Amino acid sequence: MAARKKTRSRKPGVPPVAKYLGAIPNRLQLAGGWIDQPFVSKLNPKPPGSMVVVQIEPNFRPMCRSGIASSTRIVANDLWHGRLPDRPKDVLVRELYHAENTYKAEPSGSQDMIGIIYPGINRLDYDVKHEGGVFPVHIESCQSHRVARWLEKVLHLIPIESRPEGYNPLIEKNLDPKWVARLGQSGKDTYDAIVRMDAPALGRAMNLGLKCWDVLLPQSMRHKVIKVDIMGLAAAYQQQYLGAAYSGPGGGYLIVVAEEQVPGSFTVNIRTE
Repeated sequence: MAARKKTRSRKPGVPPVAKYLGAIPNRLQLAGGWIDQPFVSKLNPKPPGSMVVVQIEPNFRPMCRSGIASSTRIVANDLWHGRLPDRPKDVLVRELYHAENTYKAEPSGSQDMIGIIYPGINRLDYDVKHEGGVFPVHIESCQSHRVARWLEKVLHLIPIESRPEGYNPLIEKNLDPKWVARLGQSGKDTYDAIVRMDAPALGRAMNLGLKCWDVLLPQSMRHKVIKVDIMGLAAAYQQQYLGAAYSGPGGGYLIVVAEEQVPGSFTVNIRTE
C-alpha cells in the first residue's frame, strides 16, 4: 500500500496573509458618489443628498485606482500604524481627511474616510450649508448582522480595470440640478432597499446612481484613456441581473446585484460592530 501523502494543516488564529493585508478596513461605495463633493452638492435643489458606503474586511488586496479608497487606506495605515485608534469616529474622520487632503488641489471626499472608519452600512447625508458640504450633516448607520449577511449574498464584485494613467473625470461637467437631486436620491433609495433587504429595489437604485454619474460627469465613465466599454458592459449586466454599478468612476470593480451566482465574481465580508 502506498504511503499516504502528508498534508499541511492550517493553524488556527490569524490567517498568514493578514500581515500583508493589514488590519485597516476597506470601504465600498454603492450609490450617490460625488454628492460628498461641495461643487456637486451646492447645486442640489433638494438637500441633503445621500450616498452609501459599506465597511468591508481587508481580506483581499484591492486593485489600485479602483474606487475602494485604497489610497486613503494607505494614509490611514501610515498615520495610525496599521490599526484604527480607539477614539471617537468623527474625530478620526477629520484627522484622516486632513492628513490626506492638506496639500491636494482636488481633495478626496470625506466618504472615503467615513467608509474606512465607520463599521456597517452607512448613509451619508450631505448639505452644502453644513460645513461647506465637506462633512455630512448626518450619518445613518445599519449594523444589523442579519442585514449585513444578506447584503453579502446579493453583492457580486467583478474586477474590470483600474483607472488608467491620464484619466481625469472632471474635464467635462454637466451639473444639471435635476440630476444632482437624482444622484442624492439614489443614495437614499439604496440605503432604504438594503435595510428592507429588497434586492430588486437595490438594483434599481444602484442603476440610477451609475446613470447619474454618466450624465453629470460624462468623461468619468467614457474617458478616451479607458479602453473597456465600461458603460456598455454595465448595461449588459443590468439587463441580465437585478442591477450593476461600478465601485468608482472610471471602472474598478463592477458590483452586480443578483440573488444567484454571477460567473467570475467574488463576494465581500461586511464588518459590523
